[in-house]
Amino acid sequence: MKRHAPAAARNRQPILDVLRQHLPAEGVVLEIASGSVEHIIHFAAARPGLVFQPSDPDADARASIDDWVRTEGLGNVRTALALDASGDAWPIEQAHAVLCCNMIHIAPWEASVGLISGAASVLPKGGTLYLYGPYRRNGQHTAPSNEAFDRDLRQRNPAWGSATSRRWQRLPPRRVSVRPRSSTCRPTICRCCLCGPDRPRRWQSVVGCGNA
Repeated sequence: MKRHAPAAARNRQPILDVLRQHLPAEGVVLEIASGSVEHIIHFAAARPGLVFQPSDPDADARASIDDWVRTEGLGNVRTALALDASGDAWPIEQAHAVLCCNMIHIAPWEASVGLISGAASVLPKGGTLYLYGPYRRNGQHTAPSNEAFDRDLRQRNPAWGSATSRRWQRLPPRRVSVRPRSSTCRPTICRCCLCGPDRPRRWQSVVGCGNA
């Protein structure tokens, strides 16, 4: 049975507008925690020259993903991988870009650390890691609705909650170095961050935009 995420219909085009500037012309794009996979379905239709690899640790989610792909008939979307971002080894050797939308605020911090480490292991020099979600900037929420959402998440699970850019900067240097480089577009509820290794295990970031 196919899953649906109403927010995906609202934010998929703004996300794609940012991705168009940074995705390669060809290659493999790995998505972590694909969920309903509606983002990738939209991106794959717009970028037929790329091969999209969805993934999710949940078996029911993977079944939904594969159902979506069969229904849409997209030849450039692969069968979903069983992949846990916090796992020691990812079941894929290389990707030219890695996408992760709306995961790190509903996952333990260890999943975020694993995401960065895993992406560094599969991305080539010049590759892109794209993150999208309700992040905090300088410790502050970007909208009252995000603050309420964050409070609700933490009540449900203390290990969840909106990430802040300062916490990324406290990651061990051997794993990642994330430094804001530029910020674009109007104030938004959710934000995207693009990171790429300028040398092994070293990263820079670009903060972009997107609608919640």
